[in-house]
Amino acid sequence: MNVIETSLPGVMIIEPELFGDHRGWFMETYSEARLQEAGIDVKFVQDNQSFSAAKGTLRGLHYQLHPKAQTKLVRCTKGSIFDVAVDIRTGSQTFGKWYGIELSAENKRQLLIPKGFAHGFLTLTDDVEVQYKVDDLYAPECDRGIIWNDPTIGIEWPVKMTPILSTKDEMAPLLAAAENNFNFGE
Repeated sequence: MNVIETSLPGVMIIEPELFGDHRGWFMETYSEARLQEAGIDVKFVQDNQSFSAAKGTLRGLHYQLHPKAQTKLVRCTKGSIFDVAVDIRTGSQTFGKWYGIELSAENKRQLLIPKGFAHGFLTLTDDVEVQYKVDDLYAPECDRGIIWNDPTIGIEWPVKMTPILSTKDEMAPLLAAAENNFNFGE
């Protein structure tokens, strides 16, 4: 497993090691011990999976407030996505900054998104499946969002079309108006 730091402290790219032969391939998609060896100490409690039928589907930007904030480990098992993390920790030097990467069934990369970051993705192909681990359960009372096209964040989404959004995501506030109880250093 290869762990790569990104421009946002704590957001990491995970590249599983692939073992292949004439039969196909094998990879370890998650190892608590290997993550701990890389300095990542997180206990995941739930696996989630989403399916998006059409290219241009955008989910996000989502996060959960404390005390139910979540660290996520995201991977795309079918198709391709542009996966994004946004630092929403008040007082952070990278507050409001974003990092994006293509995750696909082909490249097998994963993105680790810690608490204090909003998460979203845009499908780059039709028929996309995304799986992600979380370290706390879904809590609707703590569920929050930020509008996907907030100009102060300025995410450069790679598909130039009007995205397919849920009503909830269409109505999400700007970062400046979003409820947030994340403080850098906590």
